[in-house]
Amino acid sequence: MATAHHAPRPMSREEKKLIFASSLGTVFEWYDFYLYGALAAIIAKKFFSSLDETSAFIFALLAFAAGFIVRPFGALVFGRLGDMVGRKYTFLVTILIMGLSTFIVGCLPTYESVGVAAPVALIALRLLQGLALGGEYGGAATYVAEHSPQGKRGAYTAWIQTTATLGLFLSLVMILVIRSVLGEEAFADWGWRIPFLVSILLLGVSLWIRLSMNESPAFQKMKAEGKTSKAPLTESFGQWKNLRIVILALLGLTAGQAAVWYSGQFYAQIFLTQALKVDLSTANILVALSLLIGTPFFIVFGTLSDRIGRKPIILLGCLLAALTYFPVFGALTRAANPALAEAQAKNRVLVTADSAECSFQFNPTGTAKFTSSCDIAKQVLAGASVSYENAPGAVGAPATIRIGEIVITAYSSQGLPADEAKKKDAEFKKAVTEALKTAGYPNKADPERINKVLVVALLTYLVLLVTMVYGPIAAMLVELFPTRIRYTSMSLPYHIGNGWFGGMLPPMAVAIVAQTGNMYNGLWYPIIIAGATVVIGGLFVKETKDVDIYAGD
Repeated sequence: MATAHHAPRPMSREEKKLIFASSLGTVFEWYDFYLYGALAAIIAKKFFSSLDETSAFIFALLAFAAGFIVRPFGALVFGRLGDMVGRKYTFLVTILIMGLSTFIVGCLPTYESVGVAAPVALIALRLLQGLALGGEYGGAATYVAEHSPQGKRGAYTAWIQTTATLGLFLSLVMILVIRSVLGEEAFADWGWRIPFLVSILLLGVSLWIRLSMNESPAFQKMKAEGKTSKAPLTESFGQWKNLRIVILALLGLTAGQAAVWYSGQFYAQIFLTQALKVDLSTANILVALSLLIGTPFFIVFGTLSDRIGRKPIILLGCLLAALTYFPVFGALTRAANPALAEAQAKNRVLVTADSAECSFQFNPTGTAKFTSSCDIAKQVLAGASVSYENAPGAVGAPATIRIGEIVITAYSSQGLPADEAKKKDAEFKKAVTEALKTAGYPNKADPERINKVLVVALLTYLVLLVTMVYGPIAAMLVELFPTRIRYTSMSLPYHIGNGWFGGMLPPMAVAIVAQTGNMYNGLWYPIIIAGATVVIGGLFVKETKDVDIYAGD
């Protein structure tokens, strides 16, 4: 691609208005999508109540991830339309699908009412949302970039990047307000539906905003010259020169960006509530404060990328994440639940078991029966959110749990009558609970001992890493591809990165923790991906900030 040869043009007042309208509409879409993630614990109880607690939560996260898994397919469908028909009308369709799907989630019956039909309907709606979002981001990023003056694309497209965080912030505020008005019991019973139902109002506003926009000047120019692509999918992925850039964009940019993004804005919240046992309202407030502080840095790093380049900022964010996640999450434990950190330091929990009787602690379908002493021991500890270590035991010997100096022998429920198994389960759980209490393990984080300032500071650091990797990414992806196939080409690597590498992060991290017992081991997933992106991006991805997006079409 050629470097810039056009003189920088000023941004007109009308163009600024249209870019603002595009970004504001995207806030509403992300609000819709994030509601599910923020309410995952309640969703697990309402739609997956037939499963054990750990599997229900993981499966709720997988249902959340299902929307991300189909995003690349949405990118292909709507990217093709965007390159052939136009940017504006394509993401009018995406916002309509997104908004209606979210509204219907608020109307769905629960598992108790209709059985398996409830989770099936929920997952179907998540898939529709994912398809719509797969077409949304590429359209918004392309649209804004093609309205931006040369030399300011990083600054202008960074506004789109803020919309994801602002959408999350808006969903958290909505949940906090409704929860405080209704009370915890009413919110958990039926009040959780209100944020989904309210989204129909946001959909109306978003549609009105989108209808007021004009088509992008770059697409209008290309269409007037008769240069629109007749087969954008074939051009994007059937020609090696373009396919190579798509692959490098995925492995050298968006995979690491997604891992850092979901670690800082999703997994951190899950870690607070599940591993550290901070109550949901407090965790939401702390996360919301960190988002409020960190969000302006999307614009800071987007603007900085216009001066020093996109690549060094994105890769530095990935590198810092890979190097600092373990110490930062360790500090988060000490700040949010010091009693838990103290208990872990003084009284380690060790599971000793015959490895042959230990199953993979993941049961999303509810069909697996964990009956061995090893599986029962690990399930009880996972249910109590206790981090533990594993040690090999004698062949055929029952598993034991050592909590400090207390050793508890687990039991096998295989072949036991239901009444006897139930009795043994109650006795075993009582023994483990008492031993954990004696060893100083808290049932939940003490609100009085939470160092809220330090927690917000640590969460803000994680958000700052997000702003580094995410602020410049839209501009860089737009600049990698020519106008005729831009919507299609940039959408696929973005949504494979964010949909697959990023969307699978929460359930994969939780499953890794459930299997290994160490609450920090889930961090290996984003660390490895971010590290690989630093290497691949550093070696093979070229800087794009001086590219003229009107040239070479």
